[in-house]
Amino acid sequence: MAEKVEKTDNAAANLAGKYLTFKLANEEYGLEILKVREIIGMMAITSLPRTPSFVRGVINLRGKVIPVIDLRKKFELAGADDTDLTCIIVVDVTASGGKIQIGILVDSVSEVLDIHGSDIEGAPSFGTNIDTAFILGMAKAKGSVKILLNIEKVLSSAELESVANVA
Repeated sequence: MAEKVEKTDNAAANLAGKYLTFKLANEEYGLEILKVREIIGMMAITSLPRTPSFVRGVINLRGKVIPVIDLRKKFELAGADDTDLTCIIVVDVTASGGKIQIGILVDSVSEVLDIHGSDIEGAPSFGTNIDTAFILGMAKAKGSVKILLNIEKVLSSAELESVANVA
């Protein structure tokens, strides 16, 4: 049993670092800062026909076409109108063809937190029917729990390929 605890502690220590935190519905999430390319305010998003419902469309960011994912829809949360705080976090993810940039639409960006390994617990287990592979861990910071996302696994490899083809 002590060996399992040690492995869990090592995994949490490996997750320690800086995370960009953001809000989505009533929850706070975090992304590894090294995966974040930039944060931009809302801009015109061109919708595309015949794409998954969570793909809001594409944006033209300095001459580069970037697909935008609506995380509310991807996580099956209730929809909400865009506000002045709504923004797009541009992240780097790895697809089979190499690195691509994807925009993720969030309600608001909070701050960058330096999270220690001792403040991170593993993703909760809900049984075999619920996939939590996209959750790196649960961080206890500033009096609340932040859900740390593995942005590489928020989209399945098939979804990532279809989004990569959009761009």
